[in-house]
Amino acid sequence: MTTDTPVHTPFDARTTALEVVRDVDLTGRRAVVTGGASGIGVETARALAAAGADVTLAVRDLDAGRRAATDITDSTGNDRLLVAPLDLADRASVAAFVATWDGPLHLLVNNAGIMASPERRTPEGWELQFATNHLGHFALATGLHRALAAAEGARVVAVSSAAHLRSPVVFDDIHFRQRPYDPWEAYGQSKTANVLFAVEATRRWADDGIVSNALMPGAIHTNLQRYVSAEELERMRAASGGGAATWKTVEQGAATSVLVATSPLLDGIGGRYFEDCQQAAPNQPGTRTGVAAYALDPAAAERLWTVSEQTLRG
Repeated sequence: MTTDTPVHTPFDARTTALEVVRDVDLTGRRAVVTGGASGIGVETARALAAAGADVTLAVRDLDAGRRAATDITDSTGNDRLLVAPLDLADRASVAAFVATWDGPLHLLVNNAGIMASPERRTPEGWELQFATNHLGHFALATGLHRALAAAEGARVVAVSSAAHLRSPVVFDDIHFRQRPYDPWEAYGQSKTANVLFAVEATRRWADDGIVSNALMPGAIHTNLQRYVSAEELERMRAASGGGAATWKTVEQGAATSVLVATSPLLDGIGGRYFEDCQQAAPNQPGTRTGVAAYALDPAAAERLWTVSEQTLRG
């Protein structure tokens, strides 16, 4: 991390993404938002476009991406929206996206993901949540490293979750080959990996002017919960001592992503975890807020980077 001073902002849990960028000018900046066709991805892309950025929606469903791009243009007046295919669980798809990118990249928002899915594996045998939420985004970010470095001050945003409190990265059995599969442990592990990525990317890429931060968007009703009922989400939160969830709108849910991507208060700052538009405090046992110490552990972050490189080469 570049400094130990905590970041404080004038925003909170009720702030919307458009409110975050009200005084931000992104003219001439280029951004990629994965999963930009739905949920908070659309609102993240909308706010970046409203601030003047050229935005690429990296999506699996091109038709949905085109509809989102049209809607964003209609609402912001910015027609510099592109739609590109990207399947994070497919190494060839990630490589193709990287190969077609030309020029600098100022903002990479690693937003797409799946949550608490039934046990599924990629053709390589990787557990799907880890493969999608972490390995795909890792391959994308490292593949775009030159473009990020060329931007001279790029930011990589890692959309994590409070679910990271459910599990560290279990290096001895990341892909649930020996231990019984649990969808929430798998999701939690992948979200911890997102935070660890931000820690190590900031350390490794500091000389290139690249920083990365992770964040918790909040509880938002989107298609991310396609495998989980609202009742189950409420039950699990209450059982963990968190009480009933305070649901955010998608516009509020995108705000912390947009803050991390654009706020001048974060210039040169990386390797941190944010929630409700503020830098998060350390997690206190029995609560579902804050950041776990294991998610910010530099040794674990470095180990994960090495394991990820080895996995993708295999």
